[in-house]
Amino acid sequence: MNPMIEVQHLGKRFGDNVVLRDVSLQVHRGEVVALIGPSGSGKSTLLRCLNLLTVPDEGSVRVGEQALTFGSAGSRLPKDSVLAGFRARTGMVFQHFNLFPHMTVLGNVMEGPLTVLRQPRAQVEQCARTLLGKVGLLDKADAWPDKLSGGQKQRVAIARALAMEPSVMLFDEATSALDPELVGEVLRVIQSLAEEGMTMLLVTHEMSFARDVAHRVAFMRDGVIVECGPARQVIEAPQEAATRAFLARFHEARPAQG
Repeated sequence: MNPMIEVQHLGKRFGDNVVLRDVSLQVHRGEVVALIGPSGSGKSTLLRCLNLLTVPDEGSVRVGEQALTFGSAGSRLPKDSVLAGFRARTGMVFQHFNLFPHMTVLGNVMEGPLTVLRQPRAQVEQCARTLLGKVGLLDKADAWPDKLSGGQKQRVAIARALAMEPSVMLFDEATSALDPELVGEVLRVIQSLAEEGMTMLLVTHEMSFARDVAHRVAFMRDGVIVECGPARQVIEAPQEAATRAFLARFHEARPAQG
């Protein structure tokens, strides 16, 4: 069976800055893969290449059955209809919530299916309320975004992405902008999606979460995947010196076992 996400020999540069160097990665159906690594290692750029917010310079990206190749002929976005179909398969949740301030919580979740998928309003509203229930915010359906906490806004953003019925979910440091006491409520939603079998690729600095929820962890540095393997093995017993150095602070901060 083909992987749900397949990246082959992906490259991206911004001027003289090479951000991704010959990156290849597969994510299978129902699998959760966590990307870890220092800031500037290319993790977020890799995610943005997967739904073409950033156009790769070389290599190929496949989500589901649809593949796009970039290279010597020039890296350009496909025509709008192809691009819309490709992006519809990849739900993305960003570090910042980007909710529409002039719409209620319910309106934010309904907007994509109404305007992009052209689904009937009654069907969309029922689905949106179901998704708000899934993320624990049905009681906030009529609230405005500026009345929500950061954690609540991020949970609305997750519901909004799910409303498009994506094949895969991409999370780009979805908790890094949150106050520490709000991180857990968002991680619980992501964990519940993992338990339901959603295919996910997530960039995170939450090492305990990556170890316990992801199936595999990939460590990136300087635009390459240095190490990729079973989550617990990479986090607890990394094979590469660079991975060990990066995780040393996490291991030092863990309470002693007794």
